[in-house]
Amino acid sequence: MSEEILINVTPRETRVAVVENGMLQELHIERGWRRGVVGNIYKGKVQRVMPGMQAAFVDIGLERAAFLHANDVMRPPQTGNDGEGGGDSLFPSTAPTLPVTELLRDGQDIVVQVVKDPIGTKGARLTTQISIPSRYLVLLPQSRVVGVSARIEDDVERTRLKTLVSELAAATGGHGYIVRTNAEGQSAEALAEDIAYLQRAWALIEHTTGDSRVGARVYEDLTLPMRAVRDLMRRDVDKVKVDSRDTYEKLCIFAAQYLPAPGPAEQARLVDRIESYTGTRPIFDLYGVEDEIQRALKKDVPLKSGGYLVIDQTEAMTTVDVNTGSFLGQRNLEETVFRTNLEAAQAVARQLRLRNLGGIIIIDFIDMVDAEHKRQVLRTLEKSLSKDHAKTTVYDFSPLGLVEMTRKRTVESLERQLGEACTACNGRGIVKTIETVTYEIFREIVRAVRQFEADRLLVIASPKVVSTITDEESAAVVELEEFLGKSIRFQSDDQYLQEQFDVVLL
Repeated sequence: MSEEILINVTPRETRVAVVENGMLQELHIERGWRRGVVGNIYKGKVQRVMPGMQAAFVDIGLERAAFLHANDVMRPPQTGNDGEGGGDSLFPSTAPTLPVTELLRDGQDIVVQVVKDPIGTKGARLTTQISIPSRYLVLLPQSRVVGVSARIEDDVERTRLKTLVSELAAATGGHGYIVRTNAEGQSAEALAEDIAYLQRAWALIEHTTGDSRVGARVYEDLTLPMRAVRDLMRRDVDKVKVDSRDTYEKLCIFAAQYLPAPGPAEQARLVDRIESYTGTRPIFDLYGVEDEIQRALKKDVPLKSGGYLVIDQTEAMTTVDVNTGSFLGQRNLEETVFRTNLEAAQAVARQLRLRNLGGIIIIDFIDMVDAEHKRQVLRTLEKSLSKDHAKTTVYDFSPLGLVEMTRKRTVESLERQLGEACTACNGRGIVKTIETVTYEIFREIVRAVRQFEADRLLVIASPKVVSTITDEESAAVVELEEFLGKSIRFQSDDQYLQEQFDVVLL
């Protein structure tokens, strides 16, 4: 499998595309004036504790107060049997079961980390369980536990990594760590360098926190290009191509200093896989990424077989409907449906990654009778989701034949990042028909005449509406004028949308 990471840099926007076998799989966007805040650590102040919600609102210097749930708050360290002491600690220890009023108080200073960007009208989601990621590890400064990613399945390798990291941790302060998937097969030297980096980062955060004011950012995650190299550059990534010389040089320095050489089995060093793209054609155009982005903003997703998906994103959930379309199959209906659903399962997994859809997701596969076919479709979906960096949970077919799943959401979906509600329909997805608007105008004319005195009326509306009224509905206009005893004139205006109109009394 061929995999490349493409980085497109412009003065106000950076985009990172992950391309597998020539097909776009992921897209990450960072805009200079609206960088995400996930991973950032702030010194905040508790604005208001909400016992009924088991949560609190915290001022961290952003536009809206951030949200901190009791389950994400660490228990203050205990100094005696009475439980007193340590309540003002900026770095408490874990305990999600206590009432929020015993964990926080109004006006309390607290160090928090953002786990979810502000989305829509909701403020950022916070935690006091600080974690700092590196290439192979995640530092848990308030814990002493060493865990290993579930995606490392080999028991011997899991044991090796856990033993190695536990020994290194004990020798460097005894903090807790999570061993990331990228650590599989890495040497003790590589892991030791990661731990040394994380120790330096945490020491700096502790030092900075003491001198910082409320609302100050005491730690900022890396820029998007560096995060992409840190998190996405695995062994199966052939190249990282970047179209900015300045960013290329920074990435080379970052890779050489921060990312250790993976080991003797690696055919090329990480820095050798980073290339500066200097072609005249835009890099995203060369790989067809721009076209894929435009397709990812559409509801319909065509399948190679002739079937298609319809993806609808709402406030509460995302729904995916699978249709056979023009695919007729060659054997029987059950086989046709099965083949379409198999292809759809792979396409759904890709679309969720590409569109960055999260929360509750409902997939309406075409109804299948054979229980084995259902199991194979579900296995195909789970296997296709295994490459997803976001955590996913898939449930079995429901009695109605629906597959329910969840996908962890930390930032806005691609649609919400690149688009906004249509001004013509206010986000409904439809506009009223010309006929509907016409009859609304007639009712508004009657209402206006009964409320106010006027000899004549002027109706201003869109050209299409006015054309329909003066042509197809001209007889109705004559009847209305006779009924009201008023003269009615119509005027078209290109600035009016189909649903907009004004009735003016003259």
